[in-house]
Amino acid sequence: MTDTAVSGDDVVVRAFIGSFTSAGGRGVTAVAVDPESGALTVLGATDAVPDPSYLALGHGPGGRTLYAVSETEPGAVAALDISADVPRPLGGLRPVDGDGPTHLALAAGHLLTANYGSGSVSVLPVRAGGTPGPVASVLPHTGSGPDRDRQLAPHAHQVLPDPSGNWVLGVDLGTDSVRVCALDPATGELRVHDETRLRPGTGPRHLAFHPEGGHAYVLNELAPTVTVCRWNAAAGALEPVGETSVLPEGAGDGAAPTYPSEVVVSHDGRFLWTANRGADTLSVLALDATGERATLVTTVDCGGHWPRDLVLDPTGRRLYAANERSGDVSWFDIDPETGVPRRAGSLAAPAASCVIFA
Repeated sequence: MTDTAVSGDDVVVRAFIGSFTSAGGRGVTAVAVDPESGALTVLGATDAVPDPSYLALGHGPGGRTLYAVSETEPGAVAALDISADVPRPLGGLRPVDGDGPTHLALAAGHLLTANYGSGSVSVLPVRAGGTPGPVASVLPHTGSGPDRDRQLAPHAHQVLPDPSGNWVLGVDLGTDSVRVCALDPATGELRVHDETRLRPGTGPRHLAFHPEGGHAYVLNELAPTVTVCRWNAAAGALEPVGETSVLPEGAGDGAAPTYPSEVVVSHDGRFLWTANRGADTLSVLALDATGERATLVTTVDCGGHWPRDLVLDPTGRRLYAANERSGDVSWFDIDPETGVPRRAGSLAAPAASCVIFA
């Protein structure tokens, strides 16, 4: 469901941009979205949360509540009231008992954060007013990988519930693995049920599920590839079945390294897109009818430099890329037959880190 704000007689569709305040970003910015063109217009912003690199939406007593990580050391989270044009903090920052949280998600009445710096996942209860309470539990990850620069220790990069709502998955770049966990809704305890090992040195960063729920696609940051996995929600089992490059053959020869950042699957399950930092491209992959085979179709320019995040709008007709180092959010119209995005515009957004639709 798309959130709206009413101003006079006009109904305004909204989205939110997170950005690094330490690099000149506005913090959390509310934007109006033109439903016809996809163009963004700034409504208001708050820098009350330092370095809100990732955002998530939940329901508070007055409607929608926005949650933000503070990617700092030590790390924290915050809740914001988004009923008006300028996001308003609800209470102060809440410590997560971990360093450098890069991602957060809501599950079973709790807010979970993936703490990259400390290699852990924190669980905080969401209180009646929508604000996060004190940390209920912290699940430390263990292990390492072969890349001595990036994988000497665990680095939890994403945490999210599966489509069934019965499991929580934690993607760890440092250990080349995805942990499938069970969350106790009464206590907030997070327990590892299973751990799926991926190819050593790939550095998994984020995953996205197929809309039918039977497959997941793990985007690897250290090897510019997507690992296709079968997902068995009944057993809580993730099984890798293939790996596909997100770059054309020979594209990386002699070039600067490419570090993919985000993976998105189309609403109809026909296409998959990735954002690629370094190459500064968006990749288009076609998925077969089973969802088990991904084939690279093409890549297009991301519209800026260092695309840190990529998201579909609620209609599934447009992609939005948060280009961190060029300081903009660019949007793209998607060809419904080929899945290829065509750049349609951009909004200046210094140190942009993520975009989320309300």
